[in-house]
Amino acid sequence: MEINSSANSDLDLSFVSVPSTVAVPDSMNGWAHQFQEAMMKYTCAIREVKTKLEVLNDELSVRNQRNPIEMIKSRVKKPMSIIEKLQRRGLPVSLQSMMENLDDVAGVRVICSFVDDIYAVADMLTRQDDVGVVMVKDYIRHPKDNGYRSYHMIIEVPVFFSEQKQYMRVEVQIRTIAMDFWASLDHELKYKKEIPNAEEISRELRECADIIAGTDEKMLAIRRRIEGQGTRMDRPGEWR
Repeated sequence: MEINSSANSDLDLSFVSVPSTVAVPDSMNGWAHQFQEAMMKYTCAIREVKTKLEVLNDELSVRNQRNPIEMIKSRVKKPMSIIEKLQRRGLPVSLQSMMENLDDVAGVRVICSFVDDIYAVADMLTRQDDVGVVMVKDYIRHPKDNGYRSYHMIIEVPVFFSEQKQYMRVEVQIRTIAMDFWASLDHELKYKKEIPNAEEISRELRECADIIAGTDEKMLAIRRRIEGQGTRMDRPGEWR
């Protein structure tokens, strides 16, 4: 029997990603340090939520031989976006106002393969005893007028720092690949100015949203038919 003399020989090397310093606008100079500390805390909250999701995905991958989560994206809201949102709501532009009034400073987006995966992932995440649900908006069962579909949650998770435990709010959006593709195009249209034929493009996007929703439903029905016949589906994107 060969014994490796290195105690850590079987451990993978990993590097801790430290949040980069946030550029603070001039209007925030008076509380720049506190703002940067708050952004660090939101980044840590995102890390907590992503870890929970990755653990769930790993477990289901082994148990069900299928990954419900295709991708996890995350972001911390940019300072100017925070200021603009506070001003748009007629709220004070301050650190306290941001912490008390904005629930989407930290955001996690989960891309799933099928519609039923969305509800399964949301249910498993919110059943964890250290996750508090603040708000849920189901834009899949109740789409927006423009056709937007996604499942939104505001959750609260505890983050342990050196001297305290603090509950942080994170917005979690869960959607299918097709919904995410549609939302990206709609976002580009919404935030670009002077697009020719904008009304016509919006109408076509609305039609595409309905087509995509129908395709998602059909793909789910096909998967269930395959599974009903006792055939194991390969993980999405699996190479042979």
